[in-house]
Amino acid sequence: MEKINAEVISVKPDKVKISVERLEDFKIAEEDLKVGSYLQISDDNDVILIAIIESFSIDLLEVKKSDDKGSNYFELQRKYIIEASPVGVLKDSRFIRGGDTLSIPPKAVKPAETKYIKQIFENSIETDKKFSFSKLANNPEVSVPVDGNKFFNKHLAIVGASGSGKSHTTAKIIQNANSIKESEYEGLNNSHVIIFDIHSEYESAFPNANKINVENLILPYWLLNGEELEEIFLESGEFNNYNQASILRKLIIANKKKNNTHSGDVYFDSPLKFNIQEVLTCLKNLKSETKNAKSTDRIMIVDDSYELNDGKTEVNSGILLNDEEKILKFFEEIFDFHPTKNQNIKHGDYADGTLDKFISRFENKIKDKRLSFLFGDASQEISFIDVIKNFIGYKDEKKSNVTIIDLSGVPFEVLSITVSLISRLLFEFGYFTKKKQGENNTPLLLVYEEAHKYAPKSNLVKYRSSTLAIERIAKEGRKYGVTLAIVSQRPSEISETIFSQCNNFVAMRLTNPDDQNYVKRLLPDTLDGVTESLPSLKSGEALLIGDAVVMPSIVSIERCANEPSSNDIRYIELWKEKWRDIDFNNTLESWLD
Repeated sequence: MEKINAEVISVKPDKVKISVERLEDFKIAEEDLKVGSYLQISDDNDVILIAIIESFSIDLLEVKKSDDKGSNYFELQRKYIIEASPVGVLKDSRFIRGGDTLSIPPKAVKPAETKYIKQIFENSIETDKKFSFSKLANNPEVSVPVDGNKFFNKHLAIVGASGSGKSHTTAKIIQNANSIKESEYEGLNNSHVIIFDIHSEYESAFPNANKINVENLILPYWLLNGEELEEIFLESGEFNNYNQASILRKLIIANKKKNNTHSGDVYFDSPLKFNIQEVLTCLKNLKSETKNAKSTDRIMIVDDSYELNDGKTEVNSGILLNDEEKILKFFEEIFDFHPTKNQNIKHGDYADGTLDKFISRFENKIKDKRLSFLFGDASQEISFIDVIKNFIGYKDEKKSNVTIIDLSGVPFEVLSITVSLISRLLFEFGYFTKKKQGENNTPLLLVYEEAHKYAPKSNLVKYRSSTLAIERIAKEGRKYGVTLAIVSQRPSEISETIFSQCNNFVAMRLTNPDDQNYVKRLLPDTLDGVTESLPSLKSGEALLIGDAVVMPSIVSIERCANEPSSNDIRYIELWKEKWRDIDFNNTLESWLD
């Protein structure tokens, strides 16, 4: 074998520079050289430094030579310069992160042999913790496992431009997680994954999943917390927002107390059933209420309590009620009130028109057919336990490792609240499970597909509730067995609080400069050269980096058993076909339904 003509010409803590005279000779190793390929640099102590190629350049040098007649001349000679980042050392078949144990000067350098690369990946993670879904992009003989505990109990980000293979990668990871078993046993393993699917992509990838869509989703309004209730019923920036929020809070607390007489302290946020129709009835009564001008505790409902003396209202006319009694009375039915009259009968506190828009919006929301999953009859009948069971795949008639929450049919104006409520319930389930049992032995993975659409880097009120809910999980969820997988084609648009909490990254092809720079800022400076490859990765290739992987790797994701339905529409092929008729009535019926 011809000698590999290469030498290390510079060693720094974060960079190794190699000069190669004949690149063809240097490529005799088992894999082609690319940015992201591995080199092995050895010393006299049998230590092998593994470095990842970051950049490649050519130096042209003038070399003095003599011809047969003894005349001197200069010839341009090429020197190939490879810069690489040290990732760790192999000593006694054991890989150690970091490159500061190599003695200087190094003895030899060459492309890393497959046997050494296999040693690194196979020997560095304990067998019972290995979790695999990819192979080295430059060497498909080498499987790249991750530490499954670190991969799933520390938040994960899967990012890449449209068409880079994000959905396939996400599906492959979840499929493999669902199939692993500690030993031979029948039935499901103990994995619990909830996918927030905004484009109806994942049903084909998980045919046995617990599928929830807008038609069978039951998300009871009485589980909304105070912030979510205000977001859905109050108009941002409206002049009377403070008064509207105050009366909304007051009535809902009163109704929760009325319908939960055996509960202890009741708060606006308490997850207790209340009757939204009774709250609306009370609001309408407050809007129309009149009072006895001489005795303002007397409510002028049209009944036998109204007395006149020479055309004037008597002090004892009207129903005598304190504030609490009045609200309970107003929950019962919509009453008629005596009209205002001179100095005898006056408007109630909220009968000045300030509640009119609020009541109209309130009534429109709860009667909107599109929001029946929140305000329909089923939301009154379902129990708190059944709500939780539905979301984590514990339905009595069917148990499943994966729950797909199809958000495609959820109206955009309540998308944030829907994501917020489900996320918060799952987080609190993990919290109280650990609090009661000392640990959560049924940990949850929440997968947020296209996360930038409901947890963006934005101060707009319409995104506030979902962003806050996911940020809370990002900051606290790991302690309670609730972790995130953030999937997005626009990482630069995601809340930084969420994205910065991710410890493991599967970064696929990114073409937008803002997204490239955003991801680069979150990765170590020593990998600048590798991250430069982000815009040129093939579909299905990714930079795998984080606490769970032994060293940064450009990998090829294995194909799914069942693929998500995320394929692009075949425009040119379909346009070539014969003209097709469209059933407009069918489309319109579906549109307006």
